[in-house]
Amino acid sequence: MVTIGNAHDDLIHDAVLDYYGKRLATCSSDKTIKIFDIEGENHKLTETLIGHEGPVWQVAWAHPKFGAILASCSYDGKALIWKEQPETRQWSIIAEHKVHQASVNSVSWAPHELGAVLLCTSSDGKVSVVDFNDDGTTSHIAFDAHAIGVNSASWCPIIKDNIRQFATCGSDNLTRIWKWDPKDNKYVEEATLEGHSDWVRDVAWSPSVFVKSYIATASQDRTVLIWTKEGTSGKWEKQLLTTEKFPDVCWRCSWSLSGNILAVSGGDNKVSLWKESLQGKWESAGEVDQ
Repeated sequence: MVTIGNAHDDLIHDAVLDYYGKRLATCSSDKTIKIFDIEGENHKLTETLIGHEGPVWQVAWAHPKFGAILASCSYDGKALIWKEQPETRQWSIIAEHKVHQASVNSVSWAPHELGAVLLCTSSDGKVSVVDFNDDGTTSHIAFDAHAIGVNSASWCPIIKDNIRQFATCGSDNLTRIWKWDPKDNKYVEEATLEGHSDWVRDVAWSPSVFVKSYIATASQDRTVLIWTKEGTSGKWEKQLLTTEKFPDVCWRCSWSLSGNILAVSGGDNKVSLWKESLQGKWESAGEVDQ
């Protein structure tokens, strides 16, 4: 296990490994992003990225087919795109996304089959989708998603026909499913998932394509809900992950790459792991207490 101490001068909000698990990007309230090379149990700080004017909430690596590219979002209302030049290993900002009127709370890259496409959520209640075109230009669509702020979003894995689809969650206690409508050239709401009694802090769409689709939502109400849908035309059904509430606020939820283990982190500074039994019940698969 790699432990990195004293990486930042303030709270660390996110830490993400790249596609190959060789590099780690972290971001903090100290307004910086740090890049570490990870070799076995050793790590080396290779770069500190400075460009945001507020706390940096989240970072996201693009698929390596696009190069060494990192997206970041901040309280300053911006999403920045950073790229490392392979010859010099120098990082620089290659794009600045400034369409939101409040904090940008999350950034996530679409499945690489859809191209270099970035999804941003903001406290201004809007979601924006940015396309980075091959000729170096960008285009974006922004729309109202949750009335009092969007906290997070998660892309649907590619199921068929490379359809763009994602889930968003907000301070209106709701999760919404959006799908691209090529006829009207806009994203349309496909479903509204109601079940939480307080802000939905995070949403995670399972990356695996099973018979059923799985979405997890983590909430301020100290619960996690698992939403499932049979095939592409069924209705979303909800199930509580645990019968008892968590000890504190549920901040984040994240699926394993295989899509069968769910990690939940909360205000008690613990990460719990969960797995579905053959009977369809969710059982504890361990805890990370560090």
